[in-house]
Amino acid sequence: MTTLYGIPNCDTVKKARTWLAEHGIEHVFHDFKKQGVPEAALDRWLAAAGHERLVNRKGTTWRGLDEATRTAVVDNASARALLLQHASVIKRPVVEWADGSVTVGYDAADWLQRR
Repeated sequence: MTTLYGIPNCDTVKKARTWLAEHGIEHVFHDFKKQGVPEAALDRWLAAAGHERLVNRKGTTWRGLDEATRTAVVDNASARALLLQHASVIKRPVVEWADGSVTVGYDAADWLQRR
């Protein structure tokens, strides 16, 4: 089963959910706001994609963090602590595909190859 992780009011997550539905890909949605960030899943994402890909440095939550907090994110371990505390800093959506692979962000061209 494919799982899409994100925040329901995020425009990119909305596009991703629509794309999955239009392409007949059965999936479940995990809402960070209601369900939190699953630690075991975060560990898988960091292992698969790394902190550079997973941390959204362009979002308002990131920009709202103090400089010391931002500069302390230097590796997967330091990113993990921040992402557990501030789910909105995770680049969305994160998708765990049925085959076990993980993608971060919405890329329709890449996703077409997964069908």
